[in-house]
Amino acid sequence: MIHKKDITGIILAGGKSSRMGTDKGFLLWKGRPFIQHSIIALKPVVSKLIVVSDHTHYDILSYKRVQDIYPDAGPLSGLYSGLKASETEFNLVLSCDVPLINSSVLEKLLTNYNNDIAAVVCSADDKIMPLVALYHKNCYHVCKSLLDKGERRMMRLLDHLPSINYVLLDENETESVKNINSPTDLKNIENAN
Repeated sequence: MIHKKDITGIILAGGKSSRMGTDKGFLLWKGRPFIQHSIIALKPVVSKLIVVSDHTHYDILSYKRVQDIYPDAGPLSGLYSGLKASETEFNLVLSCDVPLINSSVLEKLLTNYNNDIAAVVCSADDKIMPLVALYHKNCYHVCKSLLDKGERRMMRLLDHLPSINYVLLDENETESVKNINSPTDLKNIENAN
């Protein structure tokens, strides 16, 4: 497995949260902001943390915060900005809207890495999850190339990476990577737990 000192955790917290109506990173789940759940899951497996957001209120967390280099260009820009700022070869990337995330899913990504793989990406419920993934730092070159051409879609990045290992999650793991995008999604997890 990749050594912790060679891994940075990158949390993407720059989205507009249009469906939720408020910044998702600071929504509360079990008394903690969503972003805090991501931090708790990442800390056992990474040596550093970066929060990608233009919002200065994330500075309260005392982790390195970087702004989107390409403003209003979605998560592809967030990934590019985080990878460019990272000082490690490997980077575990999470969006801030997966408050059920746990370290074991992240460890599964790490154990499924092998040499010459550009990324290890979660697959759950027949969906690819490019924002619960391990990326090699060099992926930022591909991100930049796509962004320079006006591309914004994460799936296009996956189409352009030389090699990806997709990790199929079981039912419990799938629950832990569920995106909470709307007040209804939040109510559903509150009622289930």
